[in-house]
Amino acid sequence: MNVFDRIYALHKQLAGARRPIPKATLEERLECSPATVKRIIRDMRLYLDAPIEYDREYNGYYYARDADDESTDEAASGHFELPGLWFNASELVSLLAMDQLLETVQPGLLALDLAPVRKRLERILESRAMGTGELSRRTRILRASARRPGPAFADVASAMAMRRRLTIRYHGRARDTESERTVSPQRLIYYRDNWYLDAWCHDAEGLRSFSLDRIRHAQAREAAAIEMDEDALEAELGGGYGIFSGAPANTAVIRFSARAARWVADEQWHPDQQGESLDDGGYELRVPYSASAELLADVLAYGPDAEVIAPLELRAAAADRLHAAAAQYGANAK
Repeated sequence: MNVFDRIYALHKQLAGARRPIPKATLEERLECSPATVKRIIRDMRLYLDAPIEYDREYNGYYYARDADDESTDEAASGHFELPGLWFNASELVSLLAMDQLLETVQPGLLALDLAPVRKRLERILESRAMGTGELSRRTRILRASARRPGPAFADVASAMAMRRRLTIRYHGRARDTESERTVSPQRLIYYRDNWYLDAWCHDAEGLRSFSLDRIRHAQAREAAAIEMDEDALEAELGGGYGIFSGAPANTAVIRFSARAARWVADEQWHPDQQGESLDDGGYELRVPYSASAELLADVLAYGPDAEVIAPLELRAAAADRLHAAAAQYGANAK
């Protein structure tokens, strides 16, 4: 660690401590000698006006509680914050990576607001001899099947933040129809390189997921958005498989060949999945689902290396799609 990292590390230790931290513990966590710990504490007191106090009983240090702080929560004591932006090396790199991901996902979304922060981060990296601009030049983010989020992205996000209802004009792909709806936005979802809006639809009187690229127009209303419990959202929209899942009604059992198992065994298809390695080197995966379309598409992408075992309805649907595809290839061959 250099001096910046050690100051930041010491601050994190003291700011999150419920009681004084012994000197020996600080030396171990900061990976430095007793003399170095003392020097860091001295510099923080002298140059940063840090309220670091010594406790004889613990033979350790802590942030003094503000005189007007009447909080009884020990963890909340000591509200001192380092001036400016302080990050360790890994956090700096993570922030720059996140900035590039945001620019790739939605170019220009916060470009003007984040430009000063980006420049400051690059100066900090340069001052620590970690290079400047190298991460963005040497990082590629490849998006598969990504769709532009559409013209309503900013309006939807703004209404979400202000907790206002939205009137949207929405074109649904499945039915190829356009409708106008009033919704209470609940959360934005970035799933498989595309944006979705989870919202309470006042016209349908139920929770719905909307693909943001299909929202042709959005306008915030004066009325406040209704609030949905997070658990209710998860139960209704997050329990099954895929973005338009709904509450799970079935569990799919899929068997993969030994070749496919090398990848599938390390993948998370669903938070509640169960997997088991088979004696022949294959892999059996169990995932809860409600709507089957997205699950079938993912399974069939493995071709002959995947077999739906159960339920029988899902197995039959997979077989029908495979037969239809084979018949089309057969027809083209003639």
